[in-house]
Amino acid sequence: MSNPWADWDHIVKLDPDKTLVEGETFEDVCETGTDALEIGGTLDMTQEKMQRVIDACAKYEVPLYQEPSNPAVVVEDDDLDGYLVPVVLNAGAVSWITGAHKEWVRMDDVEWERTTTEAYIIMNPDASVAELTEADCDQSPEEVAAYAEVAEQMFGQEIVYVEYSGTFGDPEVVGAAADALDEAALFYGGGIHDYESANTMAQHADTVVVGDLVHDEGCEAVRETVEGAKDAKKTAAESV
Repeated sequence: MSNPWADWDHIVKLDPDKTLVEGETFEDVCETGTDALEIGGTLDMTQEKMQRVIDACAKYEVPLYQEPSNPAVVVEDDDLDGYLVPVVLNAGAVSWITGAHKEWVRMDDVEWERTTTEAYIIMNPDASVAELTEADCDQSPEEVAAYAEVAEQMFGQEIVYVEYSGTFGDPEVVGAAADALDEAALFYGGGIHDYESANTMAQHADTVVVGDLVHDEGCEAVRETVEGAKDAKKTAAESV
């Protein structure tokens, strides 16, 4: 499987359980300049909700991926470019490391050629995803770097995802994860809300992810974060 995310600076994550800002459409989201759309959420997910957003976005040219929170919400749809499946490395509940994944394989004929796992390191203890997975979020930069190295070198993960979900994280932590990786892509999510926050984290992570922003503030705010992420990459390229 090719690695299209190697060229992604920015992702919009759409939560099917949330609405867009009044007056805005999925076409508006696709026109923000983001490199990809990820369809997924932590709570109250159903196949029907997932399918509705997939159908609404499929007509546009932006790459479209599903991030299923459990096997029951996986949507088999040719309009999807693939599946990005979380494996939570610092989960306290083993089902988020292997259990749910085993059930998916048992229940379904998984399209492995279109499926990639994301090695999540969850860092905000107050986030819904931290509660759900019973994540141990008390991790130093050195420990996060070690998780990142384990993900890539021991488990062969192509994507490592540092997730602060709902709050802006520590750039030192994200930088430590970046330094620990050789070829795996580093995603960062959490608290990206304007040009500066996106630019700051894109100096460390390969790809920044915005989620709540599109639902709470709208597409113009998302467009600012796209510019911030891409400017960081442009500056880094010019300095080489």
